[in-house]
Order: sequence, then C-alpha cells, then structure tokens
Amino acid sequence: MTTKKLPIGLSDFKELIENDYYYIDKTKYIQEIIKSSSKILLLPRPRRFGKTLNLSMLKDFFENTGENHKQLFKGLEIEKHEVFELHQGKYPVIFLTFKDVKHLNWSDCLNGLKSVVYYEYARHRYLIEKDTLFPEEKKYFQQVIEGSLPDADYNDALKKLSMYLGRCYNMPVVILIDEYDTPIHAGYAKGYYEQIISFMRNFLSGGLKDNTYLFKGVLTGILRVAKESVFSGLNNLGVYTLLDKEFNTFFGFTEPETANLLKDYDLSNRFNEVSSWYNGYNFGGEIIYNPWSILQFTHRNPDFPAPYWVNTADTGIIDRLATGEGRELKEEIGQLLEGNTIIKPVYDSIVMKDLETGENMIWSFLLFSGYLKTVKNMDFETWELKVPNEEVRYIYRNMIRVWFDRKVRSASLEEMTKALQEGDIKLFEIMLRKVVIQVMSYHDLGGEPEKVYHALVLGMLVWMSFAYEIRSNRESGYGRYDIMMKPKDLKKHGIIIEFKMVDEEKTPEQTLKKAMEQIEKRKYAAELQASGIKEIIKIAVAFKGKELWIEHR
Repeated sequence: MTTKKLPIGLSDFKELIENDYYYIDKTKYIQEIIKSSSKILLLPRPRRFGKTLNLSMLKDFFENTGENHKQLFKGLEIEKHEVFELHQGKYPVIFLTFKDVKHLNWSDCLNGLKSVVYYEYARHRYLIEKDTLFPEEKKYFQQVIEGSLPDADYNDALKKLSMYLGRCYNMPVVILIDEYDTPIHAGYAKGYYEQIISFMRNFLSGGLKDNTYLFKGVLTGILRVAKESVFSGLNNLGVYTLLDKEFNTFFGFTEPETANLLKDYDLSNRFNEVSSWYNGYNFGGEIIYNPWSILQFTHRNPDFPAPYWVNTADTGIIDRLATGEGRELKEEIGQLLEGNTIIKPVYDSIVMKDLETGENMIWSFLLFSGYLKTVKNMDFETWELKVPNEEVRYIYRNMIRVWFDRKVRSASLEEMTKALQEGDIKLFEIMLRKVVIQVMSYHDLGGEPEKVYHALVLGMLVWMSFAYEIRSNRESGYGRYDIMMKPKDLKKHGIIIEFKMVDEEKTPEQTLKKAMEQIEKRKYAAELQASGIKEIIKIAVAFKGKELWIEHR
C-alpha cells in the first residue's frame, strides 16, 4: 500500500512530480505528439479528464527555461525513447489557458481574453531587453503589458509572440492552448456567440495558420467547434476526438491503471463498485474510467460511491437542450435512463448556434461532453449510444426532476408515486390525472401519443428508482411490456403498466379490457415471477387526449 498523496485538482506537472504525488505515467503522449504528422493537433475530451495536466507536461518537456527539467521525467516512459534527448528542453513555449474566461457579457469576456494574453507576454517580458526585437515590436510588447493595445490589434498577439520567441531562440515555437472552447460555450449561453467566434477565429488563425515559426501546436477543449467557425483555413490541423484510436489512452484512466491505483491504496475489493459508477467511457475502442471521480473515491473511501464529477460542471446548456425551452421531455432520455441504447447520427464538429434547431445535434453534444458513450458504430456517422455509468445516470435523473418541478408541484408527484408504492391504485389514478392536466398540452399529443404518455410516466417514475428497478419496452413472456417496476426488496409488490389509446370505434372500457388481456395473454409478469416476486399489480391505462382511465388487478 502506498502513502503517496493523490493529486486531486492538481494540474501542474512540475508541482506533481517534485512533491511526489501519485502519478499514472502518461508521458508516452509526448512521443505521440512529436511523431504525429499533424503540425497542429486538437484533442477534445470531457472536462476533468486530464487535459490541463497533459498540456502542463508538454510545457515542462519542451520548454527551454535554462533550468534542467530532465529530472522531472526520470524513470518515466518517455525517458526510454530517442525523442527524449532530441527534443527535451529545446523550444520556446507559449502556454495559454482559457479555462476561466466564462463571463456574463462580451465586454468582460474581452477583458478576460486580454488578461490571458497579458500573462503570457509578462512571462516572456525578458524579450523587451533583447536586441532581436525591433523598436516597433518592443512598442507592441509594451502596449500589451500596459494594457494600452487597441482591441483590434489583439488578433495578432499570438502570431507576434511566436515570431519574437522564434527569432530570439532561433528555434521554432511550441504553442499550447488549454480549454480553447470555454469562452465559446459562455458566449453561446450568455448571448455574445458571434463576437467570441470572430475573436477566436482571428486570434487562432493568426498564430497557427502558415506560421513559419511553429514547431507544434496542441489545443484541448471539450468540443471540436466547427472548422468553418473557428479553424477556417487551417489545413495542417489534425483533430482526434474520443471516437479516434489515436491518443485514446492518454486522457482518463484505463482499466489496468484503475485496478493498480485501487490496489496501491488497498481498495481492490471495491473495484466492481467503482466500475459501475465511474467507468463505461469508450475512447477509440478503449475502456476509460473517469479520473476525477476515481481520485475522489480513492481519497475519500466513502461507504457508498457518489457523483463527484457531475457536481463540478454548470449543466445549464445540457438541461436547456434536453428538457426545456420549448423542447418536450424526450422519450430517448427515458430509454437511456433504463440502460437501453439509442441509435443517432453523431457529428464530430459542432456549430453551437445550431444546437437548438438541429434536433440531432444534442446527442453529439452529450457524447463529446461525457454524458453518453458509444457502443457500436452503425455506419460512417451513425452510432449506438448509451449512458456510460451510474454517476452520469444520476444527472439525467436530476434533469427530469427539474423538468417536472417546473411543470408540476413535486408534492403531487410524491403523492402519486407513494400511492403506487403502497398499492393505492385509486389515488394513483387521481394524481396521474392531475399531473397529466398540468404537464400535457394537446400539441404534445400529436404524432404518437402512446409514446408521449409512456415517456411522461417513465419520467415520473424516476422518483421511485431508489426502491424499484424501472424497465420499459423489454421482452418478457411472449411480448414487450410498456413499463415494469421490479422492487429491490423482493418481498414488496411488482408492477406492470400497459398504455392503450382509445380509438374511435372503442369505448374506454373496451380499451382497458384489451390492454389487460394483453398483459395476461403475453405473460408480461413472467420476469417478475421468475425473480420470486409473489404480489404483482397489473395496471391498464387507457387515454384519449388528456382524459385517462385506469383498471388494475
């Protein structure tokens, strides 16, 4: 068992190594960056998956600081490769991080961007004393430091700094940019999307396009923002998302790395718990665990796993896209919550402003943000998708609760679900009617009303997931039931629910009878009976618009 400190929230490679924190060796990443045929690499990954630490490692490896940084890599994988002696400590480095540039308005955002530029110029302020800079270049440098540079001139700040450094060191420059898309997310959410896109396009293109002083450029973020909106004209850009095999083991922990970490902290007996809660990511065919949550769990060793990762983000965009702003609760989210898969097109390049109008864009957004995982590639752009683990399922449950809270008093929901749990089907019927009237609009019921009712009830039953395993549209007996509730305490009653729309030729009573016959004839209760559940409540729901009728036995 090790007594090394865990690097929770630590993203400075030098500090981590010098203070002997626990480190899972990802230094082979350096060799892959050097060997890559792409001069500029964009590596989008979900937040808290080690992007900043990896960029910090690249900085400490490449940068010619006058200090001997070889010691930082002693005994690590990269030391074994010939690129180590060829490239370590040989280059000037520009390191920019936009992770804190998330402001409420464009004016504050622009000031935040200027600060990022200022700090990097200030880090290299020794250049002002060098005779490699011309007088007008020294003036530009001084204006950045003093904050007197006109706004429009910041477009060239990255390009100019790389030129100054390249000339001073007589070596090409390594440009490292962390969380490049954080200001873009903020701009989308707060209404200054066009301004931030325009700034980033000019700023990045200036520094990365046809830059003769550039050795390598590495950018990280969560999403690949569409090329035409930010990376126009960058023909030497290689994009490696979580769908690609390249670089797939360098962000997050692999299964063997996770098993070794738990073993090192004497927690091997909890590996199965950790797997169900924090693994499930699929990066280019490799099973990846969420590193933030694994470190938190190992440090705390709690009685029960908890959702550490989901509590570190502003999920406003996801909540708005998935459940609000005119978008009704999706049946797909209900399906995902139960552990089922959905098949959707996935676009690895996202135009943020199309998220609310392009119905299918949300699935790409959720995948690349870490809220879904790929299961199988169906064709060149269609994937089978699934919720990766229990931790992420927790956030979907909360999303649905918030949606219902906006539409209906949670007291009504609690009363309704409690009635179901206690077998009071009459009260369940009264409360369900009340909820349907509050939540449904006739607009919702166009198209496939059975699916709408199904999704609605499924969403409400999220409130009961502590006591029941909720399943839907699965095989049991000789057919597919609509909803089945399997109690976690097998001594309690199980529940089967079947929905039927009342058509023109039939009465509600006839429809209820047909639904109940279907439950019996197709033996939907078979799965519950096989689990040893003695008491099973069968519920038929007939509906027409907002009117509904219930029968049970």
